[in-house]
Amino acid sequence: MDFFSLIKKTRSCRRFYQYPRVNTDLLKSLIDLSRMTASAANLQPLKYIICSDPDMNPTIFNCLGWAGYLKDWSGPVPDEQPTGYIIMLGDQNIAKNFDMDVGIAAQTMMLGAYHQDFGGCMLANIRHRQLADALEITDQYKILLVLALGTPKESIVIDPINSDGDFRYFRDTQKVHHVPKRSMNDLIVRIY
Repeated sequence: MDFFSLIKKTRSCRRFYQYPRVNTDLLKSLIDLSRMTASAANLQPLKYIICSDPDMNPTIFNCLGWAGYLKDWSGPVPDEQPTGYIIMLGDQNIAKNFDMDVGIAAQTMMLGAYHQDFGGCMLANIRHRQLADALEITDQYKILLVLALGTPKESIVIDPINSDGDFRYFRDTQKVHHVPKRSMNDLIVRIY
């Protein structure tokens, strides 16, 4: 698959098949990709907790909020939940700002997952205290994002934003997930 196709395929997936399951080796390979990415001042302050344990995954799942625009959907049902997680942490003993690093690393891991026919969703809607308590995360680490990973169970398409300007994603009656995107003309302010 060419790089442009991989980018288009890498969408936020929120429903997953339970097989094949994400395993520890896959999660480690994604972190290995992320550690090679750029880091502000090369501080490399990101740390990770990984989980593919079927007994522990529900604990992480219960700390997350899913798809705010889908008001009638509270998240994946048990047989559609992620089979693996990467909890992205910022080591506050190394840095105080993780904004650039977390985005670069998270997108790199998502591209790596989709390249290996897995998918996922970057979640920032996290009940931080609940997750920190459940995973015994000390105050040294700031919870930044959770990547929920698995084998994609939904179709996701990119649509142009309609003339009304509505950018909210939605599901149609066939449960196809639609993601409106701005046009190139809407993005480029000026060309010299």
